[in-house]
Amino acid sequence: MIIEIDRLSEKELKISKDFEFLSTDLVDENVVFRKPVHADISIKRIQDEIFVKGRITTQLSFVCSRCLSPYEMPVDSTFDLVYLPEELEELGDQLEEGDMNRFFYLSPVIDLLDVVLEQINLTFPIKPLCTKDCQGLCPVCGKVEKDGDCRCVTHDSNPRLDRVKIFLRDKR
Repeated sequence: MIIEIDRLSEKELKISKDFEFLSTDLVDENVVFRKPVHADISIKRIQDEIFVKGRITTQLSFVCSRCLSPYEMPVDSTFDLVYLPEELEELGDQLEEGDMNRFFYLSPVIDLLDVVLEQINLTFPIKPLCTKDCQGLCPVCGKVEKDGDCRCVTHDSNPRLDRVKIFLRDKR
């Protein structure tokens, strides 16, 4: 959805829309959309500055990085962005840490599709986990630990002590 900057008035423009994206548009290849993305966005122009605020909701399916089981995660994210003309980009060196939500536009349009997709990608966890205490896979048989089917006996050993164990074994 393209917003033409020249056609924006100082009156706030409100958009409530469902977006359909392909899972291949996301930065993680294992993530799948379970519901369409709904976005409530307000756009306001004050002179050359464009203020874009919004809220995005959807449901995503991730793969747990420990047990490799799929799990669903609801997304409910808000954003608050400011777009400035490219001529002000040289001031970028003077921007402070709190100004990380500022962007620059060259063309007279802002593509809301790109904005919404970027905001969805920013909600991804660094390490997707189905639960905080996920035990992962058994290192012996490969079964999912949380299912409780595994009866393997594993000896927890600290690899940093392996050299000491070898030293003590050789001393005997």
